[in-house]
Amino acid sequence: MSFRTRDEEKSCSICKTNYSGRTRFLSVVRNDISFCLIAIAIFFATATHAQDVIQSKQYPKNQFRYPLDLSPSTAGSFGELRANHFHSGLDFKTNQRIGFPVHAAYDGYISRVRIQFGGFGHALYITHPNGFTTVYGHIDSFTPEVAKYIRDYQYKNQTYEADIAVPIGLFKVNKSDVVAISGNRGASAGPHLHFEIRDTLTQETINPQLFGLTIPDAKPPAITAIGIYHLNGNPFSDKTPKEFLAVTGANGNYHLTKPQVLDLSGNTGFGISVIDQNSASINRNGIYSLELKLDGITMYTFAVERFAFDQTHAINAYIDYPAFITARRWMQKCFILPGSRISLYPQSINRGVIAFNDDALHEVQYIVKDIAGNTSTLTLKVKSNTSSSNIAPERPAGTLFHYDKKSEFANDKVKVTIMPGNLYDDLDFIYSTTPAKPGALSQTHHIHNKLTPIHDEYDLWIKPDVNPGADADKAVIVNAATGSIGGVYEDGYVKSKARAFGDYYIKLDTVAPVITAVNIRNGSNMHAIRAIKLRMTDNLSGIKSYTGKIDGKWVLMEWDYKTKVLSYTFDDTITAGKHTFELAVSDIKNNVSTFTAEFNR
Repeated sequence: MSFRTRDEEKSCSICKTNYSGRTRFLSVVRNDISFCLIAIAIFFATATHAQDVIQSKQYPKNQFRYPLDLSPSTAGSFGELRANHFHSGLDFKTNQRIGFPVHAAYDGYISRVRIQFGGFGHALYITHPNGFTTVYGHIDSFTPEVAKYIRDYQYKNQTYEADIAVPIGLFKVNKSDVVAISGNRGASAGPHLHFEIRDTLTQETINPQLFGLTIPDAKPPAITAIGIYHLNGNPFSDKTPKEFLAVTGANGNYHLTKPQVLDLSGNTGFGISVIDQNSASINRNGIYSLELKLDGITMYTFAVERFAFDQTHAINAYIDYPAFITARRWMQKCFILPGSRISLYPQSINRGVIAFNDDALHEVQYIVKDIAGNTSTLTLKVKSNTSSSNIAPERPAGTLFHYDKKSEFANDKVKVTIMPGNLYDDLDFIYSTTPAKPGALSQTHHIHNKLTPIHDEYDLWIKPDVNPGADADKAVIVNAATGSIGGVYEDGYVKSKARAFGDYYIKLDTVAPVITAVNIRNGSNMHAIRAIKLRMTDNLSGIKSYTGKIDGKWVLMEWDYKTKVLSYTFDDTITAGKHTFELAVSDIKNNVSTFTAEFNR
């Protein structure tokens, strides 16, 4: 079922895919010189990979191949810091264009295909007999057999978005078979291939470079600043006293820009701002590991070996979240919040929190590594001071929420319920209100503040100050910063699930979505047009569903994440003559808009 030619090592690959009755050919010419360059690059990548990286287990180094026939170069590294998540794979560069053959990294079978509006856009999953599954994201197109399988599913279920578990053995592949064509679909910032290796049993994603798929790298990480957090027995929050100190240095050796002995007392946490670059690209990537030592004893270790997807949001416990929200500063904390349950902390003493209470001189050292083993260090001199080591923790000014217990706040207007596991530390919960905004059915409720992260979600109920009457089913809760979070009117409250603290109020959504035609109107001649294109927008609750029909029959319409264009690409079922196109769009509150146009083909 592959695109592979008979003599894959020497001849060109020709990819033939049928979409909407149109045949597209991709020809990739490969010659001996390019293969030599790739071989040299891969050898260099393997040779420079150090074996002293921190990891809990060993992985097979000689089974998987690179998914592209290009010199390995990445725009994103495994575990790299991203907004609200750790990056889950390697982003292989594709020379800023689409159209490269994507190869199966090892023998196996296609076990899953996914089509989605954002995310990976188009993704392929291959399960291998060695216990691992590889993932290929942002691809442009599938093999003809897989493309037909997906299209049949979409028409049978009348859906564009699809997450299909493929029967075992239906599409078998061999190592190096071409299984897809690289692209730029979904929520990508440019053409590339997102590649993952997952544990098939647990679905944890694992750093692909630990399998020998290394990237040339002779550059140690670059340290730009450190952070010092005066915890003094209090939970970490936006109110934690802290200071950031600039760092200078090069070639793995770093020191404070202003050399000094730090005078510290009581429970103290440290942080670091650091980036890494490999030798194959100019992109700034993430580090692999970080150790914090006190007088030669390792107090804290962080390593991006593997993690589960339900943990990845805990990046907001790993970074200084208030600093990120207020200044977009990526400060990586070298102490663990008690409610953080991510597997990227293989070791710590007292969660990395250091108590300075003996009036002695100490040495604090950061050791930062990339996955190739290139190392950067920074050493601090700290004068411990007992003068404030016995300061009692501050008493909460609001309601004390515990990270490991069910927490509730309620009055006659609002109810907040947070289950265990959704806070990373104890919280001094603060609540207040301000007068209603124009058009709102309630006051604005200030549910703590946006500087404290939530791992998953919590229950938020708000009672309207104005009776919604017959429009009660149109009520939604609105986050003043990000928009509607939906809601159901029940027992006198609008009830919803919130994923962030912030400012919330109630509004009614009685306005239907807006449909804007791009290239079709009533009476259009579409004979020379490849696709019908439209746009759809909604003012509040968001698009829930859309249905396109031609002559009363459902047709497949793709909603592009980047352009926000909704399109139907003509196929052979639309014959010459007059036809009627219909589009119905519904928002989450079931407000519906329709568009109808007759056209000639």
